[in-house]
Amino acid sequence: MAGRLGLTQTHISGIESGKIVPRYDTLLELVRTLGSDLLMVPRALVPLVLSLIRDQAKPADGKGEERALYAASDDRSAGEQPDEV
Repeated sequence: MAGRLGLTQTHISGIESGKIVPRYDTLLELVRTLGSDLLMVPRALVPLVLSLIRDQAKPADGKGEERALYAASDDRSAGEQPDEV
């Protein structure tokens, strides 16, 4: 990974151990290289964002599948049954 970022392994090790504090752009490159992204969230919204992440990661039916974060809704009110055919 160090080679892909143009950093030495010593520098990466220093970041990992907390001896070196990376610049924001270096941190962003590291995170993206690891297949993730950085998001800045207002502190007041952190609990909400964490709950969304936890809920999304839970299995939908116990089979390990992820649930859709957003679901399409129709015009029926909650609890209203569909018309029988």
